[in-house]
Amino acid sequence: MKFAFHDPRVDPAPVGWAAFSSAARLHLVWDYELMGLEAWGARNPQLLVVAAEGDELVAGLSVMLCRPRLSPRFAPAPGRRPLGPHWAEVYQPWLSGFPGIVFAPGFADRLALVREFERQLGRHLGPGLLGVVYRSIGEDLATGIGGRGRVVKRVDPTTVLENRFESEEDWFASLPSARRSALRRRRRRIEENPDLVVRSGPGRDDVDSAVVAGLIREHRARYGPLKMDTRTLPSAGFLHRFLRRPDVHTLTYATADGRLLAVNTLLDHPDSPTMQHWAALPLHERGPQGLYFDSYVHAVRLLTERGAKELSAGRGMVELKEQLGFRTRTIYTAAVPRPVLGR
Repeated sequence: MKFAFHDPRVDPAPVGWAAFSSAARLHLVWDYELMGLEAWGARNPQLLVVAAEGDELVAGLSVMLCRPRLSPRFAPAPGRRPLGPHWAEVYQPWLSGFPGIVFAPGFADRLALVREFERQLGRHLGPGLLGVVYRSIGEDLATGIGGRGRVVKRVDPTTVLENRFESEEDWFASLPSARRSALRRRRRRIEENPDLVVRSGPGRDDVDSAVVAGLIREHRARYGPLKMDTRTLPSAGFLHRFLRRPDVHTLTYATADGRLLAVNTLLDHPDSPTMQHWAALPLHERGPQGLYFDSYVHAVRLLTERGAKELSAGRGMVELKEQLGFRTRTIYTAAVPRPVLGR
């Protein structure tokens, strides 16, 4: 088995990556060009690591190279090893609840591949590598990654809504009476509000990416940073390209004069459309209530129209999502210190 390390900022895409992505039914965040665009603005940029048997790709890993917060703000230039202590995170940073490691359909020798990846990673990054963290992995992989000197921890679950519905109305009918009535009432108020403009669709070129980036940043700052969050918030430049993609649905709530009040992005996918960024002004500034709940109505509508298997809403706010029919899916984080990499 051979491993290759690709920096999407400067390196060409791995041979066969597009075909592998299609066969493995990957979400759009695995698009190599998009990964490169995101990596250029990231403090902890991603590498794409691929494993091949002969000429066939059998696995891909999104690997973030992370440094302590006291390190310089910007990432090292492409082609250089990180200076000083650092660690790697196998993680797709803005695909909540999904792992940063993916396999070809039918590939069985996954645990051996992971151990060999760890050995190759240590050689590639050098003595400054402190270890590897695997985020949002399932139980099967978590069990196999565990072992002496390794830490595997169950973390907050992700949430999914199984598609048992023929239409949006079927979903409404499945909800508890009080929640159903509240959603319908909020929906009517939104539709009847002459000062509120709601627009949704793929490939939006009418959205100011700088305003969206600022709203996401303000929203996350209001609630405080997540513990051990190594991600970099999306830049205006990234969002300018991202929001125009035909597989990205952007829902906006704005005033009649164009002030953006709230935004939600949703990643289209044939099996599991995924709700991604949500950001809104504080309630006292935006006026209309219930916009967050209304975004779920739009997402379920897309789910039923696409006929996908499930809708993914990521981690956090689990009790609220359960009221909307979502169930939890168990995920784990595994930490592997340098001394036991590959063992």
